Amino acid sequence: MKIGRSWCIMESQYHPQKIEEEAQEYWQKHQSFSVVEDPLKEKYYCLCMFPYPSGSLHVGHVRNYTLGDVITRFQRMLGKNVLQPIGWDAFGLPAENAAIQRNIPPAEWTYQNIDHMKQQLKRLGFGYDWNREITTCRPEYYHWEQWLFIKLYEKGLVYKKNAIVNWDPVDQTVLANEQVVNGRGWRSGAVVERREIPQWFLKITAYAEELLNDLELLTGWPDQVRTMQRNWIGRAEGAIIQFPLVGQADNIHVFTTRPDTLMGVTYLAIAPEHPLAINAAYSNPELQGFIAECRKVKVAEAEFATIEKKGMKTGIEAFHPITNDYLPVFVANYVISEYGSGAVMGVPAHDQRDFEFAKKHHLPIKQVIKPLESRENPTDVNLGAFTEKGILIHSGAYTGMHSSQASQAIIKTLEEKNLGHKEIHWRLRDWGVSRQRYWGSPIPMINCPDCGTVPVPDKDLPVVLPENVVFEGVGSPLKRMPEFYKTKCPRCGLSAERETDTFDTFVESSWYYARFACPDQMKRMFDERVDYWLPVDQYIGGIEHAILHLLYARFFHKAMRDLKLIKSDEPFQHLLTQGMVLKDGAKMSKSLGNTVDPQALIDRYGADTVRLFLMFAAPPEQTLEWSDAGVEGAFRFLKRVWQITLTHIEKRNDPLPETSSDNIDTRGTFRHRCYTLLQKVTDDMGRRHTFNTAIASMMELQNELSRFQVKTQNDRALVQEALEVLLKMLSPIAPHITHALWQALGHTTPMIDEKWPVVDQSALVQNTVEMTIQINGKHRGKMTIAFDANEDTIKKTALSLENVQRYLQGKNPDKIVIVPKKLISIVVK
Repeated sequence: MKIGRSWCIMESQYHPQKIEEEAQEYWQKHQSFSVVEDPLKEKYYCLCMFPYPSGSLHVGHVRNYTLGDVITRFQRMLGKNVLQPIGWDAFGLPAENAAIQRNIPPAEWTYQNIDHMKQQLKRLGFGYDWNREITTCRPEYYHWEQWLFIKLYEKGLVYKKNAIVNWDPVDQTVLANEQVVNGRGWRSGAVVERREIPQWFLKITAYAEELLNDLELLTGWPDQVRTMQRNWIGRAEGAIIQFPLVGQADNIHVFTTRPDTLMGVTYLAIAPEHPLAINAAYSNPELQGFIAECRKVKVAEAEFATIEKKGMKTGIEAFHPITNDYLPVFVANYVISEYGSGAVMGVPAHDQRDFEFAKKHHLPIKQVIKPLESRENPTDVNLGAFTEKGILIHSGAYTGMHSSQASQAIIKTLEEKNLGHKEIHWRLRDWGVSRQRYWGSPIPMINCPDCGTVPVPDKDLPVVLPENVVFEGVGSPLKRMPEFYKTKCPRCGLSAERETDTFDTFVESSWYYARFACPDQMKRMFDERVDYWLPVDQYIGGIEHAILHLLYARFFHKAMRDLKLIKSDEPFQHLLTQGMVLKDGAKMSKSLGNTVDPQALIDRYGADTVRLFLMFAAPPEQTLEWSDAGVEGAFRFLKRVWQITLTHIEKRNDPLPETSSDNIDTRGTFRHRCYTLLQKVTDDMGRRHTFNTAIASMMELQNELSRFQVKTQNDRALVQEALEVLLKMLSPIAPHITHALWQALGHTTPMIDEKWPVVDQSALVQNTVEMTIQINGKHRGKMTIAFDANEDTIKKTALSLENVQRYLQGKNPDKIVIVPKKLISIVVK
């Protein structure tokens, strides 16, 4: 079978553009990467986090997708049935902004970008099964997202409630925390408000315990990512403590993980959104102004820990549940309404935030815990909070107890008084998925004046997002399109309105990996193919997605399992998080003017050089520092591989003796080196994913080939053998040049169908060893000698060599030092 150009017309110079075009044409013509389910073969599903169609690939994209392609091609060569799909995370606010700037509908901008980026991916030679391509803004995709949302609603995992959000009054949309910069909308520049509006939520907290416990199953994930998720889920054991209000029949409920500090409470603080705060503000204009000021603060938990602690008295007091002391109640800007009950007990001596608040508002600071190792009280509560556990002091009946013992005793007392109980608290919050914007999947709900909220019937799905819209840039066009939102209630038949909010784009990326298994299934969300391919064997993407995207995908997977749509418990068995790409010590950014255009590199050096450099410059998990010299070095290596192969082919018919006894030891050493390197590369590529060290070993083999002297036909056959090993090892990383050179060596089957080379175990049995010779510290040659030769034999052999005698000039050595199997050092005065 002819697979391209014939080896006999192999060009003397390496022209990557020509050979890459030919290789890609071959793969496309023969559908080399299309895959079907085969129960007789071991499957391997490799997936990179799919791209947002922003217009052009950047080097970070290329690194990510090259990693996936290298792993995929390697696993294919191991004989596995390999799936590597690609799609487009196509909804999102950037498309709306582009529409405003360019005066075109977001759909048009998005589809243009997809077409361009698709060609870029193909130019890089990535082995995707393009038959499985999905685009999340297509109705055939979000149809099943809407269907799943309704099934989760029926299962009790979807609800609607009022929630505090970041609201941009100019763009009239909810903003994510990351889109609020210095308290202003990232695009409009308007002062962002904290507004309470109706929002749809997915009840991810129903799976909090399973999401936490199953992290132990994810042994193929980086420990760092599992720790980040564990902290985000945040299981905390503590207690709910009730503080009765003075003159009212109500209590303030507080969750705390430190009931042992209860005797040190000197005030209570509630969030600005707390009902008590709102009620207190009705008759207090100053408090109203303070709460309004707090509403402008960005809702981000990390910021609440570091902002200046501000507060105002509500005029309300509460009783301490044990001492009955009066405690003032403040509204405080550092209390988060979404955490616990939106109230905290102020323990200034043992919580740093409370300490800062108490100092600012001149509140008592009462120390009730002292360090374990101290009999006295060495801490100064005026310098900062003591936050460790220890021995209780100034705590009445609990004085002298250890913190853990005191916590249990205090909870028991509270239970007896019916003012507290043990409770497990989760930091994880339910997922708000409503977005007041246009370019997203419509939420499939109908609001009826009589029936309330009603799901769209299955027969009416999908609710199609109109794509040809006039985008004015203020609010969602859907709210101005009665042809979209006016409808009939599916229950009573009366006039009703569709939901005009759209889904958070994290929803699309939370289940796309499963749809790749059966993207052509139009009658159901999934079919039996999903259980053949899932879970994903190797998932690849940036560390910035370690929490939200991965957590949401895990939640969706478990929910889909419980709906009997899939069988596995987790979506991704192994996770690889690649590092950033830097240039001149800074992250590549258009604003910094330090970006590198991958297309320009491809045009100059070819895709294989770009792929090789990105795999060689740093291990996948580490930051990669861009280097123009490194790119040049990768290109030179490929040219040397081309030249070595060309030289071998040109001389393959030169007359040489069949064999010779004087080169046997050298051949044995060469084969041993070849297969030792293959063994290492196999481990680096498969188990360790250290592609940089794998490439370094390939370069060593290339150097060995350059040095090896061909004296016989056996030597020539050995070079052919080593070249084949080198090209196979290199093919996952540089698939185009190896496609061409494989054919040039005389093969009629394409490299893409070749198996990974097998280590010849007999070659690993070392009969000889090559040792370096130094005279007075300077390199003077090498010699091959029996592996088990003794020191006397090594010395005699070295001294008998003509080159050694020439440098000794008739003198006897004063000293000979032997480093076994490596070095002979001769000293002569």
